[in-house]
Amino acid sequence: MIPISDANPTRRFPIVTVLLIVANLVVFFFVQPGFGANEEAERYFIDQAPIPCQIQDDGCPDAVRFGRGGPVLELPERTFPQFLGSILLATFMHAGFLHIGFNMLFFWVFGNNIEDYLGRVKYLIFYLLGGFASGFAQVLTHQTGDASLVPAVGASGAIAAVMGAYIVLYPRARVNVLLIVIIFFTVVQMSALVVLGIWFVLQFFTSEGSNVAWVAHVGGFVFGALGILVLGGRPQR
Repeated sequence: MIPISDANPTRRFPIVTVLLIVANLVVFFFVQPGFGANEEAERYFIDQAPIPCQIQDDGCPDAVRFGRGGPVLELPERTFPQFLGSILLATFMHAGFLHIGFNMLFFWVFGNNIEDYLGRVKYLIFYLLGGFASGFAQVLTHQTGDASLVPAVGASGAIAAVMGAYIVLYPRARVNVLLIVIIFFTVVQMSALVVLGIWFVLQFFTSEGSNVAWVAHVGGFVFGALGILVLGGRPQR
């Protein structure tokens, strides 16, 4: 079930959403190496993205081997301000074409209306805070075992915050969804409450071996829903 558009017009062009999408694409294609899918990309993520064990004093080993027979990579030490910076930077990194493709699609479908509602400056701050909230949710719940050594990358958490705001503001908005059943597909229209509600529930059934940061998704979504309520947001007509 993939949302591809919504029937929810905006009053002005979503310039911040577009610029954030462009920034993500620039980082993916021109800054991070290997499109997030080779040894060079792994080294880049280790050097630049937050690693959960780094939030503890002496919580990380000096180096770790990634994958069976994979490279041994040294883990950098970070001060807390550096760790915060790595969370912000990681919201612009992606581990492959599907990762960035789906993230940017979801962002385009739901982000323009939240930008329209909040205004450009407030929306940008809201998005970045959603990235921090989701990043900390992921880091704080992955402090033991192999999960504590996996860099947290992707805009998913910040986009989930946007989706959390959307379900509060526009629960009845009609969303065009691509349904795929084996080799058959069709486009149907559902309410945002159903689409985003199903998406949120499915996060709790994510396989631990999938490397999907589902806790970041949940944390970002909850932050977005509560945050928009605190800002006075209520369901819009």
